[in-house]
Amino acid sequence: MNRFVPAAALAAMLCAGMAGSALAASDKTAAPAAAVETAKPAAPKNEPAKGDPAKGGSALYDTVAGLDTQMFDSFNRCDDPAQFKRHRALFDDKVEFYHDNGGVTWTREEMLGNVRKNVCGKFRRELIPGTLRVYPIKDFGAMEIGEHRFCATGETTCAGRGEFILVWHRVGERWQVTRAISYAHRPND
Repeated sequence: MNRFVPAAALAAMLCAGMAGSALAASDKTAAPAAAVETAKPAAPKNEPAKGDPAKGGSALYDTVAGLDTQMFDSFNRCDDPAQFKRHRALFDDKVEFYHDNGGVTWTREEMLGNVRKNVCGKFRRELIPGTLRVYPIKDFGAMEIGEHRFCATGETTCAGRGEFILVWHRVGERWQVTRAISYAHRPND
């Protein structure tokens, strides 16, 4: 099997926290983080989306856009233990993460082990403006779809970009990702 990975693809994999997921086990020695309450954005339960989801205009869109900001603000600063804890709280214990180049992780701890090893202090994520779309999932939460790019820390240009889908589950006022799909990785245009 040819294991050569083009540099741009590797950068995208690293940024998404999936490089080496099939080769490296998650950090099993880390103590579990204490439970952290996630932000509680105000969005009426089961509110139908209003306006164009690609452009916003609904409380659900605003809620999920705020969660995306919270998630990747903490992702981009995950070398700080407090930010890593904040990031961790946004994922369900049994989150499934599917990555076109890196494979699949089946738990939050496995996924976060990859993030800690491959992302923290090395890369940052930027949402590509105008690509975020949000759709309601009846009696469950919402689906977030968009495009993002990953940039090496300290660099002004970004090497890779990809597309993503996040499935957010809402229980009461708490939102967590239960499924994440990261795909279509390619060099940044």
